[in-house]
Amino acid sequence: MGAAENAELVRRGYEAFNAGDLATLGELFAEDAVWYAAGSGVLSGTKQGRDAILAYFGELGARSQGSFQATVRDIVGGENHTVGLQQSHAESNGRTLDVATAIAFVLRDGKVIEGREFFEDTAKADEFWA
Repeated sequence: MGAAENAELVRRGYEAFNAGDLATLGELFAEDAVWYAAGSGVLSGTKQGRDAILAYFGELGARSQGSFQATVRDIVGGENHTVGLQQSHAESNGRTLDVATAIAFVLRDGKVIEGREFFEDTAKADEFWA
């Protein structure tokens, strides 16, 4: 797949994520994909495999009472790497998370095989999810 196709795959992933459509997300990830959740908080760390990644995404929704949204600012596509620039926003228990985020996706054969999160303020994100 080329850069345009990879960017479109990532865009579809964002749409599915924001809609809570885990079935579509599951189709976009390789079974052995790896996700690196930034920070040192309760949700941080490496998620091994599609099921663990989807469980992590579900936990983001559960901990934010379904309010978490990743608003796409731009998607920069490449042959093997595609970067999603987003504004991450969630509200929970009187707290608000609103941080710029970048996710570097590695794509192979039309599937996401790796994702790495980078937050504008990792400590703020860790504190929100605690």
